[in-house]
Amino acid sequence: MSGSSGSRPMHWARWGDPRLAAPLTPAARGLVQQALGLPETDTREIPLADVRLPPVRLDGTMIARLGDVVGHDHVRTDDESRVRHTRGRSTTDLIRLRAGDAGDAPDAVVRPGSDDEVLALLSLCSNESVAVVPFGGGTSVVGGLTAEVGGHAGVVALDLARMDRLVRLDETSQTATLQAGVTGPRAEELLQRNGFTLGHFPQSFEYATIGGFAATRSSGQSSSGYGRFDDMVVGLTLVTPVGALRLGHAPASAAGPDLRQLTLGSEGAFGVITEVTLQVRPVPAQKRYEAWRLGSFTEGLDAVRALVQHGVAPTVLRLSDEAETAVGLSQPDTVGEIVGSGCQVVTGYEGSAEEVARSREATSQLLTRLGATPLGEAQGEAWAAHRFAGPYLRDSLLDAGALVETLETATYWSRLPEVYDAVRSSLVASLGQAIVLCHVSHVYATGASLYFTVATRQTDDPVGQWAEAKAAASGAVVRCGATITHHHGVGRDHRPYLAAEIGDLGVQLLRAVKERLDPAGVMNPGVLIP
Repeated sequence: MSGSSGSRPMHWARWGDPRLAAPLTPAARGLVQQALGLPETDTREIPLADVRLPPVRLDGTMIARLGDVVGHDHVRTDDESRVRHTRGRSTTDLIRLRAGDAGDAPDAVVRPGSDDEVLALLSLCSNESVAVVPFGGGTSVVGGLTAEVGGHAGVVALDLARMDRLVRLDETSQTATLQAGVTGPRAEELLQRNGFTLGHFPQSFEYATIGGFAATRSSGQSSSGYGRFDDMVVGLTLVTPVGALRLGHAPASAAGPDLRQLTLGSEGAFGVITEVTLQVRPVPAQKRYEAWRLGSFTEGLDAVRALVQHGVAPTVLRLSDEAETAVGLSQPDTVGEIVGSGCQVVTGYEGSAEEVARSREATSQLLTRLGATPLGEAQGEAWAAHRFAGPYLRDSLLDAGALVETLETATYWSRLPEVYDAVRSSLVASLGQAIVLCHVSHVYATGASLYFTVATRQTDDPVGQWAEAKAAASGAVVRCGATITHHHGVGRDHRPYLAAEIGDLGVQLLRAVKERLDPAGVMNPGVLIP
């Protein structure tokens, strides 16, 4: 993917590559000033040297024992390493860091280089009651990287950056085994050398890792063509404090329940995913994108549902509602420029020239029958070119005094309008003067996801402000019978709502698994398990 910056360290209190940060355009500033009444002067994060950290709780003996396992050069307790492994990249995570609050910082950052070292570390930490937070790209937006210390002696961030190899490629079976620390760009680099791709490009792609994708059931922009990440997984290794699970011996099996599905989405609460075997595809000869316009979000939902249910859905299929289309967020390079009425649909096609032509023709015929107006390839290509710009725009809006955050859900087609209205209404009621935008980017024969972007003016307590709004929206999701998360994961933020989705018996089952695999309760405590 062009423009990838995943090889450079993430900014400690912002998103991504510091070189790519940019102030708001005049059009974008004018829009948010008019809509939200933001202050005239921007504010930025305090200097890294001024960030407040708690003292390291682990004594020198324990630090030395960690070093004995992984090598003493791979254990860090300096302030910068601890800050860079504090929390994830949700808006509230960043707001705290920007203000200098690193109160949740781990006591040490440990970088193992093998499954054996991970197992030894987890055994040591379990015996000594040290909490362990598996750390990949640090991109969690649901509190998935913040352990509840409780009665533990301290917290270790187990950084998988050294485990970044392509272990094997089976070109005949079209599978690849990758270590969990491989980032999205690195995975594509390793695979494309051999003519293959994963086709998995979520917005976190530039920094998120293979292990993180698996641990959160990630979904990427090409999900209608390649599937979600968990659809690609054919095998994996989970290292726990009591041993390792190595799963996926065949493409399909009737040997009892599929334990891979218990591991996918486990968010580090059971152990550390260290290796994943994935279905890969040949690098497509062509990639083409185009845009369409429909009169309303309701018409758009009918159109994308027809595409997927008729079996002609393109590789990429994204529908923006009227608000997202109007303010230009469906085209990140035009944010703030009012681009017209109706709703925009982006379609993308990948494959051989013949496959692309066939898919474009079938999609175009159906969309035209349903009343869509073609906007051309230039607009579709512009969307693809700026696909990863959204988080940088969020930083600029935070600088300007806005509170900007996202949330997502999924439900069946018959319930989508109800869920859409309920979540929007709950956010507006909680926040008052706010911009609420939405798009659909993951579709299935039976339903689809809804992804909301929210902007409002920060109060004196923006963390509490968003907590109240998120609780209102989450309550609406639960009341409507939708899922509390489609691809962001549960983390700490969604944990209070998980019991409503899986029931008391489901919660008991998760607790029983955790007790068996993590008897001392050191694996990412406070995350996922109600």
